[in-house]
Amino acid sequence: MAYLSDIEIAGKCKLKPITEIAKRANIDEKYIELYGRYKAKVDLSIMKENKKPYGKLILVTAITPTPAGEGKTTTTIGLADGLSRIGKNVMVALREPSLGPVFGIKGGAAGGGYAQVVPMEDINLHFTGDFHAIGAANNLLAAMLDNHIKQGNELNIDVRKITWKRCVDMNDRQLRNIVDGLGGTANGVPREDGFDITVASEIMAVLCLSKSITDLKKRLSNIIVGYTYNDEPVTCADLKAQGAMAALLKDALKPNLVQTLEGTPALVHGGPFANIAHGCNSVTATELALKLGDYTVTEAGFGADLGAEKFLDIKCRKAGLTPNAVVMVATVRALKMHGGLNIKDLNTEDLKALEKGIPNLLRHISNIKNVYGLPCVVAINRFPTDTDNEIDFIIKKCKELGVNVVLSTVWENGGAGGEELAKEVVRLCEKEKANFTFSYELNSSIEEKIEAVVKKVYGGKGINILPAAQKQINRLTELGYKELPVCIAKTQYSFSDDPSLLGAPDNFTVTVKNVKISAGAGFIVVLTGDIMTMPGLPKHPAAENIDVDETGKITGLF
Repeated sequence: MAYLSDIEIAGKCKLKPITEIAKRANIDEKYIELYGRYKAKVDLSIMKENKKPYGKLILVTAITPTPAGEGKTTTTIGLADGLSRIGKNVMVALREPSLGPVFGIKGGAAGGGYAQVVPMEDINLHFTGDFHAIGAANNLLAAMLDNHIKQGNELNIDVRKITWKRCVDMNDRQLRNIVDGLGGTANGVPREDGFDITVASEIMAVLCLSKSITDLKKRLSNIIVGYTYNDEPVTCADLKAQGAMAALLKDALKPNLVQTLEGTPALVHGGPFANIAHGCNSVTATELALKLGDYTVTEAGFGADLGAEKFLDIKCRKAGLTPNAVVMVATVRALKMHGGLNIKDLNTEDLKALEKGIPNLLRHISNIKNVYGLPCVVAINRFPTDTDNEIDFIIKKCKELGVNVVLSTVWENGGAGGEELAKEVVRLCEKEKANFTFSYELNSSIEEKIEAVVKKVYGGKGINILPAAQKQINRLTELGYKELPVCIAKTQYSFSDDPSLLGAPDNFTVTVKNVKISAGAGFIVVLTGDIMTMPGLPKHPAAENIDVDETGKITGLF
């Protein structure tokens, strides 16, 4: 059977004017700023004037990702449409896609099949210009930093200790490590430098955690760009850059309103890396959705050990949010890969591989229920090749943990394929109480926080902190940053820091190689394994298949 591509499905959808979507979301026209007929920004003044109490918050997360795919964003959108179909007032809040993955190998982040947010071409490309604004603010700070050094270096900045990088929203490995400032004294001070992809910039994390322009400027002021010859931190405020940067970001701070294929209102805003940052959409979008809807469906990046952990331990802690339920997305195919089955053999029933791989799902479920105290449901994103025996096996194992399993067919059937999941989510929100707790307390030491996540969430036996990292921890403690949450950057392909350890490994040690401060965002980044903040393109990038005709119609975009 031939299926339409995502862009073909999106192209057949008759979009409603965004003014109609705003009306459905109870947003008065005075709060919306139109970006064409189908996109708008929402002014944050609505938050002060809307007196409605927050609705229910549902987090969609997933098992540890594999090349077989899980469909987390698709499930998030389909669940929102399913809730709408059973009569609930619902909003969906998602991250914005990055151009790097869009033109690389991973693809966009607008969902898939009949569970998409639209206009998908706009959302996956320039959208409303938020990422461009973030890149401009990031690079303005870099320019002011290097200019300060060129103009006499009054702050006594050690060029060997500059930590701030420029950024571009593109996969470009050539820019990972560069030497700039060449060409004589008129052209700057020569030094080693490099670029990050925009989603890895601390500005992205700052924007996504800020609640207002005042909060944004305060966070920008706190960003550390490097250190002096006396090893004292130099901040954005020292360079007097925060005002101009906030001016560039004033519109980017406002959430973007779009719609699903079925006309459900969607806020798509922000998109920090789920490794180097907290990997979820902005606080402003989530809080606005909670104000507007009785149910808000949102997601976190990668598997639950990365995205959900950071959503809960960082975003919820900082924003004062409490989820009412969690949806754990899994596929039979991915679980069989965790059981050691080759990707070429996934279409064949294999209960032995499934039995070996299912501990990955069960550990994620246990973490949500027992570490964080939240009600949970498993959504099996069903493929035509999945057998009833395989589905029944998963249902049986999950029931042993007191968790229901619901089959989801939203990719093929849209909201209709998410109605049963929607009913279970409503039941969890109404019948089961969330006893939300964090995996660590802020007054613990930095080492204790890292160890708590490794032992409680990853299932490891402990941590190994390299001497250079221990020195960094000691210095950050001296500087007064001990009580910030930790943001652990590790591989997304394993509970451990070794991507080859699939399933639910145990008895492993996580090696801490580097620790740095994101003082503006307000967390400590802990680097394990080899984490790239500037990806590269594959041998045959997706960009090779993308084109546009004389009418402006884009093809090849998934």
